[in-house]
Amino acid sequence: MKAKIFTLVILFASLGFIACEGPAGPPGPPGFDGINGADGADGATALSQVLEIEVDFNAANDYATLYEFPNTVEVFEADLVLVYLLWETIDGSDGEPVDVWRLLPQTRILDQGLLQYNYDHTFLDVNLFLEADFDLGTLPDGDTQDQVFRIAIVPGEFAQSGKMDRSNLAEVMKKIGVTEETVTRLR
Repeated sequence: MKAKIFTLVILFASLGFIACEGPAGPPGPPGFDGINGADGADGATALSQVLEIEVDFNAANDYATLYEFPNTVEVFEADLVLVYLLWETIDGSDGEPVDVWRLLPQTRILDQGLLQYNYDHTFLDVNLFLEADFDLGTLPDGDTQDQVFRIAIVPGEFAQSGKMDRSNLAEVMKKIGVTEETVTRLR
């Protein structure tokens, strides 16, 4: 029994010696203060942003518009880019107009056939385009002219959380901290 106790005491004593550190060394020389310089130019204004653009689709642009993100907007490959179409404006309960936004793609059933508003994107741009199973030249101006879109750039960490109804623009804007006043409108 004494041998086991003696072995344990030796073991703990050796662990105590191994764990000890020596005294701290002398402090290094103090550094020099730098000279304050002029502030640099601001970088990207926001990681999450909502841009509003107005588009005319016609035969001259092949019923498509390529929108390149401005330098003030930084989009990463992991970010989610969502595009909404202003579908209609209705009267709210207070008599004020309320915009109705629909997430793309959106399909309309017309007398001529099926019309789809669609998009694709990279981290540099968004391509908005119309697709149909009929001649797009037969569309009335109401379907092609003055179409308003909102492009929501959602940072990757929000996009991967899965706790956001992507079809609801108001919820997306609230989640990423964008208000109606901070939407960048480009006409």
